[in-house]
Amino acid sequence: MDAPIEKQDTLFVASLEKGMRILEAFGEDRTEMGLQELSAACGLDKSAVQRFTNTLWRLGYLAKDPKTRRFSLTIKCLGIANAYLWTEEIVRRALPKMIDLRSQVGETITLAVLDGEDIVYAARMPNARTSYAASIIGRRAPALNTSGGRVIVSTMAEADRRRCANEWHLRRFTANTTMERDAILAEIETAAERGYSLSRDELIMNEVGVAAPIRVDGRYRVAVHCSVSTLKWKPHDVEEAIVPALLDMANSF
Repeated sequence: MDAPIEKQDTLFVASLEKGMRILEAFGEDRTEMGLQELSAACGLDKSAVQRFTNTLWRLGYLAKDPKTRRFSLTIKCLGIANAYLWTEEIVRRALPKMIDLRSQVGETITLAVLDGEDIVYAARMPNARTSYAASIIGRRAPALNTSGGRVIVSTMAEADRRRCANEWHLRRFTANTTMERDAILAEIETAAERGYSLSRDELIMNEVGVAAPIRVDGRYRVAVHCSVSTLKWKPHDVEEAIVPALLDMANSF
């Protein structure tokens, strides 16, 4: 029997979707682009990209260098992020707890939110040694490559855990990033047993990450994460000194 034909969404605005592709094409690896680069990044022809970029430039969401004619995002885009942070109740509830936890352990504390197959860092409390990349919100990483993502997956049913470990995308960040799916599944299963996930050198070398899941509206889609330097901390010490405080915060919601 043929698969049923999906009913067309008559309310879907294709031109708006294409315009959003332009904004979403920018990131930490592509901070500014010309029309040709945007065309390749978005999968749109150059004439369409020219129309969309001109519109977004006129609206104030894109800046255009008068010499190079290359585009970049403007500070106006932060208005959308600001609105999200005011809308997302879990961020407002978590921030005071994150401040207390950072004061208690003296290390970087992050709130990771699951979005599709990725986690997005929605709130961060850095310490004095934190790098710029590890301080700003909005950074995205494959869930399977992070302790926060793995611990969220660990709360799912066993079949779903296996499916995610086998199908979700991966990205290598360091020479030690785990890319073997069986090893990732084993880490997820360990997290399911003990209630937290521990990782090392996955996103940054000489870094240990530990995360615990937070239950929101009856399901787990958020994790609180702490990252420390291996030059200062051993994994065993992290489990003794940080994990209890991390679990206390995660269970306080």
